[in-house]
Amino acid sequence: MTSTTSVPSTAVGQTAAEQTAADATAAVREVLHRLYAAWTDNDAEAFAALYREDATVVMPGVLHRGRDAVRAYMAAAFAGPLKGSRALDEPVDIRVLGDTAVVVSTAGILLAGETEVPAERRRHATWTLHRRDGVWSVAAYANAPA
Repeated sequence: MTSTTSVPSTAVGQTAAEQTAADATAAVREVLHRLYAAWTDNDAEAFAALYREDATVVMPGVLHRGRDAVRAYMAAAFAGPLKGSRALDEPVDIRVLGDTAVVVSTAGILLAGETEVPAERRRHATWTLHRRDGVWSVAAYANAPA
C-alpha cells in the first residue's frame, strides 16, 4: 500500500521566510494577471477594482489620483482608442518588502489586429502594490517610453 503525505515546502529547501516571499510574489503576479485580463476584456470596472482607493497613475503628460479617476480614464480609453486592445507586461524584477511590492516591467499595447508592439508604444513601468488585510492592490503605477 502506498501512502501520500503532504510535505511542507520548508522541508524541501525553502525557509518559512522564503516561502512567504514566494507566496507574496505569486499573489502580486496574480494581481497583474487579473489587471491584464480585465484590459483584454475592456472592463474598466474590473481593472480599477484592483487599484487602491487612493492610487496614483503617472504616465507621460498624465496624472490620475484615485480609483475613480483610473476607472473613468480606462472606461473612456476602452470605449475609444484602446477598444479591442491588449496590454502586454513582462515583469523583470519583483521585490516584496513586507506589505509592499515593487514590480519593474517592460510593457506595451497591442491595438486590435496588431501582432507586435510598435516602438512608440513600448514602455518601462513601475508598479507599487500594497497588501492590506491579506489582499494585494495597486497603490501606484508609472510608465515612461522605453
